[in-house]
Amino acid sequence: MTPVEVFLLIIGLLISFGFLSFALVSLHEKHHRASALSFLLLLVSGIIFAAFLLSSKLIQNIGLGIILAVSLAGFILFFWPTAKEIAPSPPPEQRVDERTIMFARARLEPGTPNFEAYYRDHPDHKSLDEAFRQNPGLLEPGTLFFNQKLAASPQGDFFLTESLRDAVDGPISETKVVEPPDKMTDFIKNLAIYHGARDVGICRLHSYHIYSHIGRGSGEFGEEITLDHQFAVAFTVEMSHEMVNTGPRMPAVMESARQYAEAGKIAIALAAAIRAMGYPARAHIDGNYRVIAPLVAKDAGLGEIGRMGLLMTPSLGPRVRLAVITTDLPLKENQAAWHPEMIDFCSICKKCAQVCPSQAIPFGDRQEYADGTLRWKINPERCYTYWTRVGTDCGRCMAVCPYAHADNFMHNIIRVGVAHSHNFRRAALWMDDLFYEKKPMPHTPPDWIQSV
Repeated sequence: MTPVEVFLLIIGLLISFGFLSFALVSLHEKHHRASALSFLLLLVSGIIFAAFLLSSKLIQNIGLGIILAVSLAGFILFFWPTAKEIAPSPPPEQRVDERTIMFARARLEPGTPNFEAYYRDHPDHKSLDEAFRQNPGLLEPGTLFFNQKLAASPQGDFFLTESLRDAVDGPISETKVVEPPDKMTDFIKNLAIYHGARDVGICRLHSYHIYSHIGRGSGEFGEEITLDHQFAVAFTVEMSHEMVNTGPRMPAVMESARQYAEAGKIAIALAAAIRAMGYPARAHIDGNYRVIAPLVAKDAGLGEIGRMGLLMTPSLGPRVRLAVITTDLPLKENQAAWHPEMIDFCSICKKCAQVCPSQAIPFGDRQEYADGTLRWKINPERCYTYWTRVGTDCGRCMAVCPYAHADNFMHNIIRVGVAHSHNFRRAALWMDDLFYEKKPMPHTPPDWIQSV
């Protein structure tokens, strides 16, 4: 064989191996369109390279030239850093009253003093909230996707989380472990990972991280919140790719509830460990927060707040759950992290907005709000009202986010390119639409659930 033929054979085999690997990975992930398309491209590329090898030397040289040109263009697209000027959002200038969030409003019981007082102070919310109160509710019979057997799983996990809510704080050891902040920081991060956390970050606790008034959890409804800890430890736990992709059906809320419980257990254990070392610490878990977890996680360097209003992490996108520990244990803050590539990708993507069943996610650019921030803002009433109709916490936005693909070699190659180049982000979105569709359908549940 001539050197040109050898080169064409090697390139053909590498490309075929790439398509075959992606097809098998996609099949494993239940992305059937991506798998079928990859097998088709494997066949087509095999035919093309076989034709080149059987052709004249002139055709082979032309083929080699085309391959080199395409490779150079791909190299430039992938590795050549191109940037678009993205302005970071300023921090909020005012604190959020937890009583105004949907989860707190959903807990208000008609006829109670808190109910009457809240809607007297917020009359604009009353007609909006009447809509979700007409529906059966989350995990309730009569909703579209309710299944008593499957609902038992998230009900069990929420029961566990509820049972943990009084364990978020406790007594402090009278003796202190004294070590340099950098050494203690490494220990705390590794301890969180040892307990099951995926990513961990630390930041200074700022006033805008803290809710202004209690809306749920321990304490009196409406009580002013005072939290004077110096540091915040934020961490993520990973949600199953397979389960999230079934949203808005029941397996998605099963996974959501499971990971809220896991995050709660880790946070409570970590806070208790810090108190055992002689320092005050409070865990902030689902239903008993004093801080806004996504804002803390963002400032701790774990990601950015994306179009869907959730924390977007570089390796898992929004497919995470969060918890926070606040403490006076002397720690070393993470270096400030700013991920403009994630905001840029959200600006061009819009997949979450396209598939949102309640049309709660905006399509436009980030807007400036009264609190001084520059961000996307979802319509929480539309989102929550949909939950109360279908009986689950939906998750379609998480399922279709290109950042939320499985954390494996194939998808991580794309993540590297997305992090480097604005042009590659557009190419990656085009490829995502090609292989996974613009509006992907929910996946079938795992086999052990399908039989239910």
